[in-house]
Amino acid sequence: MPTEIRGGINLPAHREEIELHTSDGLTLVGELAMPLSGAPVATLVTLHPLPTAGGFMDSHILRKAAGRLPALANIAVLRFNTRGTKSARGHSHGEFGHGVDEQADVAAAMAFVTERHLPHPWLVGWSFGTELALKYGREHAIEGAILLSPPLHRATAEEVAAWDGDHRQLIALVPELDDYLQGPEARERFSSVSHIDIVEVEGGKHLWVGENQTKRVLNEIVERVNPSAAPLPEWWEGDVAGSSD
Repeated sequence: MPTEIRGGINLPAHREEIELHTSDGLTLVGELAMPLSGAPVATLVTLHPLPTAGGFMDSHILRKAAGRLPALANIAVLRFNTRGTKSARGHSHGEFGHGVDEQADVAAAMAFVTERHLPHPWLVGWSFGTELALKYGREHAIEGAILLSPPLHRATAEEVAAWDGDHRQLIALVPELDDYLQGPEARERFSSVSHIDIVEVEGGKHLWVGENQTKRVLNEIVERVNPSAAPLPEWWEGDVAGSSD
């Protein structure tokens, strides 16, 4: 019998607990979710919301991306806790670095992608994670960056403007009812980036609450990263338990 794809469902995937090692000597914990068969067509390197406000690698959009996209879209999903952040997976070493020291965390994740030969990496940041993507993403060999609920609290106007003329794609999903940055202000503050794709999501909230918002976000990601897999199906035929190391 088909299973509706919703909530915290985990579709079949190869799930591996991994560690990242930063240039300043910290060990960060995470998980890599891979398609069960064949090489992925692309890789999402996810950057979670603000850890001092409860953000971590299991923040629901990132967890659901890992639970669904390897099976539905043949996409690898890397999640990890930035320094000082803990989840069920474990506690990453160090202390919160206010978006500054986390530069080394992003670099460690991208080094892992290179070591594992993971193809076509994209940064997917959510809230605080968008700040890291904007500040440090251009330093790495990525296809582009997808920004979920960007608050623009830490990324400076100069760091945003530096993306102008960059060949990598930059997409911002801006919730209509966001607590920090809504459509008109987002367009003004990103106006220095001529090629940015700003998607204003009607009824959306900063935390993307509800299954409809989850599906909208995941479909927007897949449309950019592997458009042949969009729109995502809403039902699954077969098992719903993934494999893990």
